[in-house]
Amino acid sequence: MKSLIRKILKENDWDWMEEASSTISGEELGKFIKDNHLTQIPDHIKHVEGNLSLYKTNIKSLGNLESVGGWLDLYKTKIKSLGNLQSVGGWLDLEEGTIEDLGNLQSVGGYLNLHNTQIEDLGNLQSVGGDLYLYNSQIEDLGNLETVGGSLNLEGTPISKKYSEQEIRNMVNVGDEVFL
Repeated sequence: MKSLIRKILKENDWDWMEEASSTISGEELGKFIKDNHLTQIPDHIKHVEGNLSLYKTNIKSLGNLESVGGWLDLYKTKIKSLGNLQSVGGWLDLEEGTIEDLGNLQSVGGYLNLHNTQIEDLGNLQSVGGDLYLYNSQIEDLGNLETVGGSLNLEGTPISKKYSEQEIRNMVNVGDEVFL
């Protein structure tokens, strides 16, 4: 696989993508995206094994990506929607990005950071294994959210003015503190 990546990086050619598997390691994909200044994950990539850091990249689309086995770092990216992404095994950081829509996202195994984003609705998201950081976001609706394993931070959000802590807990099973 390393020789294939070296060939790819030397040729800066998309032809390898048509022959490659729909699963790739996060380290290899992240390096390829950064080195080639890509704005989109190639469409045939559906699964990433391990962690994927796209921090400080030009990424604007996750293409047809459905799952990331480890964490996914999208801090300060220009992604507006997570599209087909359904699950992240570790944490997911979208802080200070342009995210507007979580797309098909249903679960995050670790924490989910949406601090200082324009997100208004959690859509299809059902569970977050760790803390859910929504402070200073535009969140108005928790969507289909059922469970937060850690704390839920709603400070400085429209929803924090709309509901009491008990009302939030009646909507969502929160394992730790609720901050309003």
